[in-house]
Amino acid sequence: MRKALAIATLAGSMAVTGLALSPATAQAATTTQATGSWGKFFSSDRKAYTFGKTWKSGGKIHTKWYGVDKKGGKKGWVWFEFYRGGKWHKFNRSWDGKVTGSWSGRGIKKVYTFTCWAGKFDNCGKKYRIY
Repeated sequence: MRKALAIATLAGSMAVTGLALSPATAQAATTTQATGSWGKFFSSDRKAYTFGKTWKSGGKIHTKWYGVDKKGGKKGWVWFEFYRGGKWHKFNRSWDGKVTGSWSGRGIKKVYTFTCWAGKFDNCGKKYRIY
């Protein structure tokens, strides 16, 4: 309810000032986060989630992430997609139970992440921009 009121208030104030967001821009705005902490980002069935922190230091983008799912059985998967050098790149990591991981790179302009469970492409949750 609060989210709906906040969106309605924002939309009203933007209409008054002559600014308007298209539906695609509005959707992107709700999933974009600046550098800092992010998550919990769940798989679509909510059986696995990831959270972490992304920051810029020394000309590099650094990401430290944590994955959580029920130990034993199927694995959780985290995907990272990033834009560097005019191209999109992607990679994934799997885990069972709890895990901590990190990665970094130079020249990265955008980073997105999402979480899956039971397979690389199964039960995937929403994609979020983390940088």
